[in-house]
Amino acid sequence: MLYSDLTPAAKRAAFRERLTSGELLQLPGAFNPLSARLIERHGFDGVYVSGAVVAADLGLPDVGLTTLSEVAGRASQIARMTDLPTLVDADTGFGEAMNVARTVQTMEDAGVAGLHIEDQVNPKRCGHLDGKQVVDEATALQRIRAAVTARRDENLLIMARTDIRAGAGLDAAIDRARALVEAGADAVFPEAMRDLDEFAAMTDALEVPVLANMTEFGKSELFTADHLRDAGIALVIYPVSLLRLAMGAADRGLTALRAEGSLASQVEHMQTRADLYELLDYPAYNTFDAGVYDFSLEGHHH
Repeated sequence: MLYSDLTPAAKRAAFRERLTSGELLQLPGAFNPLSARLIERHGFDGVYVSGAVVAADLGLPDVGLTTLSEVAGRASQIARMTDLPTLVDADTGFGEAMNVARTVQTMEDAGVAGLHIEDQVNPKRCGHLDGKQVVDEATALQRIRAAVTARRDENLLIMARTDIRAGAGLDAAIDRARALVEAGADAVFPEAMRDLDEFAAMTDALEVPVLANMTEFGKSELFTADHLRDAGIALVIYPVSLLRLAMGAADRGLTALRAEGSLASQVEHMQTRADLYELLDYPAYNTFDAGVYDFSLEGHHH
C-alpha cells in the first residue's frame, strides 16, 4: 500500500549487491509511477527513468530543455512506488561541476539507486541522433569527480555515460571510459555502440559494470539478453519502450473511436479494472481505512 516499504538506502545496497553477481540486470523504462509497478510485477531487476521520456511526457524533444527539478521530481514519484532500484538519466548533470554536485544530492534525496551523467556539451542531444558534440576529457572527468564527491550514500551508483563513439570511434570511447572510471565512476554507459563486438571490447577493457542501451530505432541492433550477457554486459535498459508501446496502443484506440463511434472493439486490448485495482493494491486501502475507523470509534467508548 502507498509507497515502497524499502528505504532508498536499502534499495541502493541491494542494487550494488546484484551488480557484483555477474548476472545481467534488465531495467525497462517507466513512463510514470504506475508503469514502474507493472515492471516490478513482471520480475524485472530495476526501473529506468529516461530523460527523453520525461521530456516527451511534457511534449518536449530531448534537447536539454528539462530542468533538474522536473527530472528529479518525476524520478522521486517513480522510485517511491517500487521496491526495485531506480536508475535515472541525469543528462549532463544539468551544468558543470557545482551543478553536477547539486544534481547528485538532489537525485539522492529523490530516492534513486543510481544516475548517469554524460560527456555531451550543454545543452545535450538525444544519444542516437547525429551531430552530437562531446566535451573535452578534462571537463568530462570533472563532472564525474564532482558527482562522486557530492554523494553522501556511498552505495548511490554514479554511472558515466560517454557519447564519444559516434564522433571519434570505438578506441576513443574505450580510452574515455577508462579515464572516467579512474575519475571514480562506478559503472559505464557507452552510448550508441554499433554491434556486439564493440560491447565486448568495452567490457573487456573495463573492470566495472557496463550498460547497454537497447532503444528501438537507434544505432544498435536489438540484441537479446543472452547475447548481451555473453558480451559481458551487466545492465541493459529499454528506455522509451513502454512509452512507445502505450502511445502506439492509445493511437490505435483513438483511431478506432473516430472510425467506429465507440471503443467496443478496443476493450479486449485494455487493462481490466480488476487488473488495475490489483496493481494499485486496492484492497489494502479498504482494510487500512476500516482499521483506522474502527480504532477511532473504540477510542471514544469511555
